[in-house]
Amino acid sequence: TGESLPAEKDAQAHCPQNAPLGERKNMVFASTGVASGAGVGVAVATGMDTAMGKIARMLQNERAPQTPLQQKLKQTGKVLGVGVVLICGVIFLLGLFQRMEPLEMFMIAISLGVAAIPEGLPAIVTIVLSIGVQRMVKKNAIIRRLPAVETLGGASVICSDKTGTLTQNRMTLVQAYLDEGRRTETIGTQNSEEIRRLLMYGALCCDGSVVFHGAEEKHIGDPTETAIVLAAHKNGMPKDELNRQYPRLGEIPFDSDRKLMTTIHRMDGRLVAIVKGAFDVMASRCVAGDLENARRVNDAMSAGALRVLAIGCKELAEMPEEISPETLEQGLTFLGLVGMIDPPRPEVKEAVRICRKAGIKPVMITGDHVVTASAIARELGMMTEKDTAVTGAQLDAMTDAELDRQVESIAVYARVSPENKIRIVKAWQRKGQIVSMTGDGVNDAPALKAADIGCAMGITGTDVAKGAADMTLTDDNFTTIVDAVREGRGIYDNIKKVVGFLLGTNIG
Repeated sequence: TGESLPAEKDAQAHCPQNAPLGERKNMVFASTGVASGAGVGVAVATGMDTAMGKIARMLQNERAPQTPLQQKLKQTGKVLGVGVVLICGVIFLLGLFQRMEPLEMFMIAISLGVAAIPEGLPAIVTIVLSIGVQRMVKKNAIIRRLPAVETLGGASVICSDKTGTLTQNRMTLVQAYLDEGRRTETIGTQNSEEIRRLLMYGALCCDGSVVFHGAEEKHIGDPTETAIVLAAHKNGMPKDELNRQYPRLGEIPFDSDRKLMTTIHRMDGRLVAIVKGAFDVMASRCVAGDLENARRVNDAMSAGALRVLAIGCKELAEMPEEISPETLEQGLTFLGLVGMIDPPRPEVKEAVRICRKAGIKPVMITGDHVVTASAIARELGMMTEKDTAVTGAQLDAMTDAELDRQVESIAVYARVSPENKIRIVKAWQRKGQIVSMTGDGVNDAPALKAADIGCAMGITGTDVAKGAADMTLTDDNFTTIVDAVREGRGIYDNIKKVVGFLLGTNIG
């Protein structure tokens, strides 16, 4: 679906026939992975009729466009050819007018025509492009097609995927609200004692874990849980140490119907049940806490595109005979809220500013929700007050003519399909723009091929995406594209100088 989180599936869900892929909660798709749970599926499509098969068909039908350099050199060649024939004709006629031998004059005219053709041009252009490829490798960009080096220099629109390119592709806890004191804190490495206690309770009620190999982090389990565990770790509370100090005696695993998870711990001689889950569900089960204020904070966090979890607890007199939601998930004390997001890469904001300064329009295309995508785009400076955001469903309702009229004012496309991505690329191309498209998944491959320059992700990218692209980014970073465009503009200038020099000397 293009999100940083697994998508829940429900066999009973009713979806409209034209629902985008991300909204089809009653369907599972070939080649995707199951994060948790089990079930039986009924196959409704095979081969080329599957979502994957439709992408394969689009890849077969889509042809990579000629690069601007190829088009301009072809045009230059035509003009040069016609010019040379005219010069040959004029010189031949002048010779005849001077009563020179026709055969001798014909040979002179042909010789001058050949001299005007810059035969060294293909070799020199190839050398300049090859040097550009070597320079770009040092900037973490691997070029697969030589002419793409120059195309980058002419790029006027960069259509970028959100997850992993503009963002870190890792859920991170950024904000916590504490019921005690009714205050909100930004999560860092040295939070207040009360917030640290909230994080401790949250981490204890998590199955996810974070393993460290030197400076490298490996997140195991649900991304929302690993975000809480990492925040607790940064505040000096590693998960293993918490488990030893406050052992888990029982649990009720999370399920999508209850939207809650509960664990029982022995804490300083007391038995405590910790519950975490969706605020709306938790609120109806709490008997203590300022739930009205918490609801306002929850709504504000959600409006800022944060994924919000509520944390509550209940002290037990003894270990219950039956561990069930009825005995443990009632009469809770509300502790607070934690908000998390897949945050933007810190260096991207400056890269977007440089893009705008260089006359390049950055556009976000994502399978994520429109609220989340718009919030990230505003934070990065990709979306201004004049810009709008549209969903894949709204895009499907537009004709090509309507899209052409609006395309320049749309900065964010959310919940899009592979077909939508190709339409966006072609709409910009009809405006005479040179389009760079980034992507990592199989669903990005047709648009990568259709764009003037397709940029695949080297770390998270699939082999299909890399095969369809002209360029691979070894660090999966939007900033690398901006660096490569700068390099490409220099190469384009060098080629123009070479062509001017060769034509000038040869025609002379």
